[in-house]
Amino acid sequence: QVQLVESGGGLVQAGGSLRLSCAASGRTFSTSGRGWFRLAPGKEREFVGLINYNSGYTTYGDSVKGRFTISRDNVKNTVYLQMNSLKPEDTAVYYCAAGRHSTDVWEAYEYWGQGTQVTVSS
Repeated sequence: QVQLVESGGGLVQAGGSLRLSCAASGRTFSTSGRGWFRLAPGKEREFVGLINYNSGYTTYGDSVKGRFTISRDNVKNTVYLQMNSLKPEDTAVYYCAAGRHSTDVWEAYEYWGQGTQVTVSS
C-alpha cells in the first residue's frame, strides 16, 4: 500500500502562484509514476502533469504547459506541483496519484491522495 497526502491548496488571485505538495509513504518503491490530475465542477478529470520518480522525466497537459512545473525531493519522498500565472479556469480540486507507470491515463494509477482545493479569483 501507498499513502499520499497532499497539501498547499488555497485561494489565490489570478496571476498568482501556489505550490502543492504530495508526500508519499508505504511501499513507494513499487510506484515510479507520480501524476497530478484536477477535477472541476461539471468537467471531466483532467491530466495536469506527471513525473517519473526514478528518471525525473516530466510531461504536462496542454492547458498548463509553460506555467506549471513538477519536481521531486527524493529525501522527503515528496512530489511538488509549482503553479504559476494561475487563471480562474485552473480552479479545481487537485489530486496526486501514484502507480507503476508514468501515464496521463488516470485509470492506470493505483493510489490517490485526498485532493486539495485550488481556487483562483479573477
